Amino acid sequence: MLRLVLRNLLARKVRLVMSGLSVILGVAFLSGVLVFSNGLSTTFDGIIHGSTPDGVVRTVNSDSFDAGYSGQSDRALSPADLDRLRQLPEVARADGDVAGIGMSLLASDGTLIGGTGAPTLAFNHTDSPNMDGERTLVLKSGAWPERPGEVVLDEAAAEAGDYGLGDDVKLLAPFGTVERTAKLVGTAEFNGGGTAGATLLIFTTQEAQQLFLGGKDAYNQISLTAADGVTQRQLADAAAAVLPDGFEAVTGDEVAAESQDAVGAFLGIINTFLLVFAIIAVIVGGFIIVNTFTILVAQRTRELALLRALGAGRGQVTRSVLVEALALALVATTVGIGLGLLLARGLAAMLRSIGLDIASAALDLTTRAIVVSYVVGIGVTLAAAYLPARRGARVAPVAAMRADAVPERGSLRRRSLVGAVLLTVGAAFAAAGLLGAPGSDAAWIGVGAVIWILTVAAISPVIGKPVLALCRSVFGALFGTTGRLAGENALRDPRRTGATASALMIGLALVSTIGVLAASLNASVDDVVDEQFTADLLVQNSNFLPFSTEIGDRVAEVPGVDVVSRQQWTAARVASGPHPDKTVTVAGSDAEYARIYHPDVVSGRATPAGAQAVLFRSLARDLDLEVGDRLDLSFQGGTTLDLEVAGIVESSETTSEVTVPLDQLAAAGVLRQDSTLSILIDPAADPEKVRDAVDATAASAPIVGVYDKEGFADQIRGQVNQLLYLIYGLLALAIVIAVIGIVNTLGLSVIERTREIGLLRALGMSRAKLRRMVTLESVAIAVLGAVLGMALGLLIGVLLQRSLSDNLTSLGLPLGQLGAFLVVAIVVGVLAAVLPAIRASRLDVLEAIASE
Repeated sequence: MLRLVLRNLLARKVRLVMSGLSVILGVAFLSGVLVFSNGLSTTFDGIIHGSTPDGVVRTVNSDSFDAGYSGQSDRALSPADLDRLRQLPEVARADGDVAGIGMSLLASDGTLIGGTGAPTLAFNHTDSPNMDGERTLVLKSGAWPERPGEVVLDEAAAEAGDYGLGDDVKLLAPFGTVERTAKLVGTAEFNGGGTAGATLLIFTTQEAQQLFLGGKDAYNQISLTAADGVTQRQLADAAAAVLPDGFEAVTGDEVAAESQDAVGAFLGIINTFLLVFAIIAVIVGGFIIVNTFTILVAQRTRELALLRALGAGRGQVTRSVLVEALALALVATTVGIGLGLLLARGLAAMLRSIGLDIASAALDLTTRAIVVSYVVGIGVTLAAAYLPARRGARVAPVAAMRADAVPERGSLRRRSLVGAVLLTVGAAFAAAGLLGAPGSDAAWIGVGAVIWILTVAAISPVIGKPVLALCRSVFGALFGTTGRLAGENALRDPRRTGATASALMIGLALVSTIGVLAASLNASVDDVVDEQFTADLLVQNSNFLPFSTEIGDRVAEVPGVDVVSRQQWTAARVASGPHPDKTVTVAGSDAEYARIYHPDVVSGRATPAGAQAVLFRSLARDLDLEVGDRLDLSFQGGTTLDLEVAGIVESSETTSEVTVPLDQLAAAGVLRQDSTLSILIDPAADPEKVRDAVDATAASAPIVGVYDKEGFADQIRGQVNQLLYLIYGLLALAIVIAVIGIVNTLGLSVIERTREIGLLRALGMSRAKLRRMVTLESVAIAVLGAVLGMALGLLIGVLLQRSLSDNLTSLGLPLGQLGAFLVVAIVVGVLAAVLPAIRASRLDVLEAIASE
C-alpha cells in the first residue's frame, strides 16, 4: 500500500505542487511571524538588559519608555545627593545621568532624521556598567565626547544624516534656542544589540545639563552599581534612606521589567496583528486543501473501488489518502519554514525603513517556530484531507466496473439547515454586541462575524447559485454558447465551485470590513474637524512630542497673527477617589484657548481658573466627580495638585480629558514646553500670506508642521490610509492563496473533463473559444467569491461601526473601493485561468476523446 501511495504521488506531481503552494504560503507567513516576533523580543531584551544598571535613582511616578509623554520634571538631584550615594558602603559607584526627551537630529541637508517609529534618545556619557558588569554603551568609532559642543551618534543616524567624524551635526533642542550644532566625534550603540532603530545623541554631562536642565549642575537620574556581595534589593533600600523627597530608588530588575512591560505592550500589538493574518492565510490554505483532495478523490473513484475489490478495507483506503496528504504536508511545511525565514527578514527590512531596526542575528529559526509550523502545517493538511479520504473509502467495490462512478455525496439540504442555524447564532452574537451585552461590543460582533464567515463558506454551494446563474445569463448574452457552457460548468458542481470561491470570499470579506471601518474613521475625522477645528492654523510636532516655546514666540511675532493659544499636554495619576493611580492625560491651556475653542458644556464652565480643572464627561463619570468636587493629581517628581472641578464638558479633540490652566503645570514641576499652537489670523490680513509666513517661520524646525483645517484632516486621513494599505498588503497573501486555489481547481477540472473537451473540439469549438470558456468559468468563481465576501464584509463593517459609534461617529461606505475589489476579482479570475486554459486548448482531440 505504501508503494502504491508513493506511485500516486509521483504520478500527480503537478497537482500536488499546486496544492502544496497554499500550504507553503500559509506556513511561510506563520513561521515568518514567529521568527520575526522572536527577533523583536530578543532585540529589545538585549538592549534593555545591556543598558540597565544594578539600581536607579529617579523621580517618583516616572516609568521607563514613557517619560516623553508624562512631561519632564524640574526635580533634579544635586552633586551633594550624588556624593551621599557614593559614600554608602552598599554602593560601588554612582553616576549622575542627564537625559531629555524631544531632542531631534537633522541630516546635513536639513531634513529630519527619525520623527516616527523609534524615539530619539539624548543623554550624557558615563562609563557606568550594566547589571552584568559590562559597559552600558559600546563605542564603534572615534571617541567619547570630552568637551561641550561634541556629540556621539549611533552609526545608522550618522549614515542617514550623511555625517562623518569631525562634521558639524545639526540639532533641534526641546528647550530654549531651537537650532543647535555639535561636532561629531564618534559613533556608539547600546551594549546588547544595536539601537532597535532609536537615534542616539550622546553629550558631555555639562552639555546635557545645558540642554535639559537650563545649565544647572544637577542630574535627573543616578545609576548605581552594587558593591561586592550586595544584592539589588539591598542596594535600593540603602539608597532610598538618603534620598530627598520626590525621588525613589529601584532595582535594575524592576527597571528592566518596567521597560519590558512597556515594550511588550507595543510588541504584542505588532505580533498579534501579524499573527491574525498568518491564521487567515492558514485557514484559506485549508479550504484549498479540502477542495483539492475532494477533486483528487473524485477523479480516483474507480482506482479506490478497485482497491476495495482487491481486498483493501475502508480504513486502508482512508489511510492511503491521508499518507499522501502527510507527504504533501511534510514537504510543503519544510519549504514554508525556509521561506518564512526570508519573509521575517523582509518584514524586518520593511520596519527598518520606518525606524524600527531589528538585530539581524536575532532573526533566526527557533525550535518553537519550527515545531509550531510543523504542527500547524501537518495538522491543517491532514484535517482538510480527512473528509475527502473518508468519502473516497465509502465507494463500493462494484463501482470499479462503472465508468461514471463517483463518490457518494449527501444532499445539500442538511448543510443548508445547519448553516441557517449557525447564521442565526451569529446574528444573536451580533445583536448582543449592538444591544450592549457585558464586555466589549465589538468582541461580540467579532464572534458573530467569524461564525458568519465560516458558515457562508460552508453553505456557499447553496447561497451562491443565484450569483452563478446570473453569471451564466450574462456570459451567454455576451459570448453566446461559449459563455453559457462556462456558466453551466460553474453550476455543474456547486460544492466544488463554492469551496473554491470561499477562499477568495474570506479574503474579500476581511478587506471589505476593514474598508468600511477606514472609510467611517475618515468620515468621522472630517466631521470632528469641521465641528471642533475653529482655529485658522494649528502648529504641532509630527510625532506629537512637545517642543521648545521659542517656536511659539516666533509665530506670535508673525504679522497678521491675531491670537496664539498655547497648550502643553502631559500625564498624571489620580491620587484619590475610586480609581487611585489611574493615569489621565492633562492639557495645560492658556487664557487665549477660550477665544478659539468652545467645548460643549455639560455642567459648570469650560474654562478653569487658578487651581481648577475641567473634565470630560466620560472621565467625570468614571471618577464619580461633579462640579465642585476635589480632584488630586500626582505628577512626575511626586508633586500633587489639589484641584476643584470647575466644569464638565463633552469629549473634544482640541483638549484633553483634564484641562487646567497652563501655569498649574509649572506649579506641578513640569518643565515648560508647547505641545500645540492654535492660531487665529487677523481678519484684516491676507490668510494665504499669513499662512506662508507662519510656514517660513516654522521651516527652520522641521519637527513641527503647520496645518489648516483641510491639511489637518488630510494628515489624519493619511495616517489612516497608511495603515489601511498595510492591512491590504497583508491580506493580499490570502488573495494569492485563493488564486492558487482557483488555478488548482480549474487545472484538475480540465483533467477531469478531458474527454468532454475533446468532444467539444471535435464538434468545432476553436482553441480560442475553449480558452475563453475556461477563463469565464474562472471569472464566475472569482465573482462568486467577491460578491459573497463584499456583501458579508459590508454587513460586518456596518455593525462594527455602530458598536464603535462613540469614536466612529459617522458611517462611511467605500463604494469606490468595493467596485475596485470587484474589478480585481474579475482580473484574478482571468489570471487564474491562464495556465488551465492553455492546457485545455493544447489537448490532442483524438487522445482526449479516447480517454476515460
